Amino acid sequence: MCLAMPMKIKTITGHSADCEAGGLTQTVRIDFINDARPGDYVMVHAGFAIEKMSEQEALENMELLEEIRNAL
Repeated sequence: MCLAMPMKIKTITGHSADCEAGGLTQTVRIDFINDARPGDYVMVHAGFAIEKMSEQEALENMELLEEIRNAL
């Protein structure tokens, strides 16, 4: 099963961004995101930001993923 993760953009260099979620940092491509800025939340799948999302949406998604992790 593939899973996209909500992450927060910390820094941007060209078409790549360092994003953070749960204390982990990952460099992802932001080619598909218009007007990406540090502080934005994005849904990341396979190393690519595929959708920009609100902070509320991101936090709700992270909470659900944490619930799933705790259930396992």
